[in-house]
Amino acid sequence: MTTAEKVSKDDAAVRIEHDFLGPVRVPVDAYYSAQTQRAAENFPISESRFPRSFIRALALIKRCAAVVNSRLGLLEPELSELIGRAAREVEEGSFDRQFVVDIFQSGSATSTNMNANEVIARRGAELSGGARTIHKNDHVNMSQSSNDVIPSAIHIAAACAITTELLPALHELRQALVSKAAEFSGILKVGRTHLQDAVPIALGQEFSGYAAQVQQSQRRIERALVTLYELPLGGTAVGTGINAHSGFRQAAIDEISRETKLPFIPALNSFEAQAARDGLVEMSGQLRTTACSLIKIGNDIRWMGSGPVCGLGELLLPEVQPGSSIMPGKVNPVIVESLLMVCVQVIGNDTAVALGGGFGGSFELNTMMPVMARNILESINLLSAACSNFSRRCIEGLAANPKRLAEYCANNASVCTLLAPRIGYDQAAEIVREAYAAQRPFREVILERKLLSAEELDELLSAEKLTQPHNG
Repeated sequence: MTTAEKVSKDDAAVRIEHDFLGPVRVPVDAYYSAQTQRAAENFPISESRFPRSFIRALALIKRCAAVVNSRLGLLEPELSELIGRAAREVEEGSFDRQFVVDIFQSGSATSTNMNANEVIARRGAELSGGARTIHKNDHVNMSQSSNDVIPSAIHIAAACAITTELLPALHELRQALVSKAAEFSGILKVGRTHLQDAVPIALGQEFSGYAAQVQQSQRRIERALVTLYELPLGGTAVGTGINAHSGFRQAAIDEISRETKLPFIPALNSFEAQAARDGLVEMSGQLRTTACSLIKIGNDIRWMGSGPVCGLGELLLPEVQPGSSIMPGKVNPVIVESLLMVCVQVIGNDTAVALGGGFGGSFELNTMMPVMARNILESINLLSAACSNFSRRCIEGLAANPKRLAEYCANNASVCTLLAPRIGYDQAAEIVREAYAAQRPFREVILERKLLSAEELDELLSAEKLTQPHNG
């Protein structure tokens, strides 16, 4: 390991580290070294760093690589064991503060790969009691390149977060919606198309549609996971696998699969897997589609819960907090609003991922990987948290307002649609127009014209015939 020379600069203790560009002043207590320090100084762009899920995946790759390199006879068993112990500590979050490089850095994230190599090398040597020297490139980065490690880490982090957080959260939300669909199955409400009154629908049927939207989102995401399971690890610099043992690729990915319990495989074409990030673009697109579904569901629910007096008032939303600093007693649909803001952010993130996938892919490498990683991992995290919160703090506590629903249904002249086969479309349209113009119940108009008897109306306009006409 580089000999550290302690000096003082602005009353802060530093040590001198070297790379091929020369000496670099590094904080004396830092586990990282020269390349990380240069990157920290070169990219004072934002306060955004790679998230915990990515650091965990990156350290997992380093640990599995050390195991396989030792197994292949390329790395001393003792060094492999020390690298593995140090990488495990990084995986567990013990060194998160040592990852200081901004997201807006080298497009390959070489700086962050070297950040991990330097931290693991220094900690591994420390674990040996100073008896062994571990080299950040020759040992920790053996058989690897930033160009195959970073995209592999993104795929691993995204796949793990999707399978352990997002898909369970979507399942939870779907189950809550299915439960409400059953609870509301016998409640009739006014249907709406073009924001205008339409033929009735059961409130439970409406919620079954929401549950199906969420289920379709789950299926889309699961299909897109297949592309994330392909890892470019082993392709090293440009996909050819230069400087990597021929047995490294498969063995390292098998080790990662064993650790994560996910079906990762070597990329079907390593050149595609390093030159393009189409799998991330595809998955981000499915997250965007999920966000669009949730916007529709959330908007419907907050509109049906609008009021409580002068809005639609068909649903009673859980009252979770006061809604105004000036209007006493006001309660707002804040859980839905939180969900909608998450969805807007996810759609914005997807734009960055799509542009990164398109403009960033030049020849043998995509050079917008850090920002793509940041955005897709944030989207997964936000959707996971927002879906669970929406389910628990809104959907589970929803109640119908039967009085308001029945009132609307009684005045909904659109049900005359069901009478058209008996009295004709034109006559049915006249009844609807007269009822709306005179603000009279449509039943009164029909009975007044002696078109049908009250008994015939009751039979024709039963809830079952209105919502399940195919059974009639």
